[in-house]
Amino acid sequence: MKKTIVNTALVALLLGGVSPTQAQVSSKLKSVLNKLGTTSSAQSSTTSTTSTTTDGTSVTTTEASSAIKQALSNGLQASISALAVKDGYLGDAAVKILMPEEAQKIEKTLRAVGMGSLCDQFITSMNRAAETAVSEAGTVFVSALSKMTITDAYNILLSGQQDAATTFFKTSTTTELTSKFSPVIENAMGTNNVSNYWNQVTTAYNKLPLSSKVETNLTAYITKKAIDGLFTKVAVQELQIRENLGGSRSTELLSKVFGWVDGQK
Repeated sequence: MKKTIVNTALVALLLGGVSPTQAQVSSKLKSVLNKLGTTSSAQSSTTSTTSTTTDGTSVTTTEASSAIKQALSNGLQASISALAVKDGYLGDAAVKILMPEEAQKIEKTLRAVGMGSLCDQFITSMNRAAETAVSEAGTVFVSALSKMTITDAYNILLSGQQDAATTFFKTSTTTELTSKFSPVIENAMGTNNVSNYWNQVTTAYNKLPLSSKVETNLTAYITKKAIDGLFTKVAVQELQIRENLGGSRSTELLSKVFGWVDGQK
């Protein structure tokens, strides 16, 4: 049962809670989460063994499965929906997508000659594309969770690294996230006129004296930044639960399991 406790804790650690004021994510994501939750409940109904933690608290597999369903259906939606809304990226300085590094000299030059609004339009369009794509992360995270081993769980929970869970997910999901995000980003770039604004920016810059051509794969750049921003959010949630910041161990499950983890230190 200790295995069940650890895996349940890890899900809760990564996915956190959900705010009732946050926008709902796509129906596709909800369907995946509900299906996984139903499967967890079905599995837990076949066995309901009891294990005792170091502080004497009993935990059944049914309780653990219910906690997994709750953490997935609520917590994952909260994690992603924080970004999958208007200004989810653009309005958050920690994840806002800025000009590509090699193009920042263009931005500086254009702003100096009174063309700052064009730069702002381009930056806004990139962030809108990321906000459109981020809901695709849901199915990838669910898949990664299903492949996690008990060894992975123990290493993450007891490693002592504040971002161990985030690092694990970043390592195990970035390739698939990139594959999922790229076509959505490319489509969203068209909807949000990213390439059009980029062409305007580079054309205006190239008309200036002593300018040099700058080439950037915008799809790859925005995709990478969108994924980086997502993991920034996940890392914040992980730290809050590990350190119990702001009373983030707000449920009996979190208090029970992380109390157990604290006792292993």
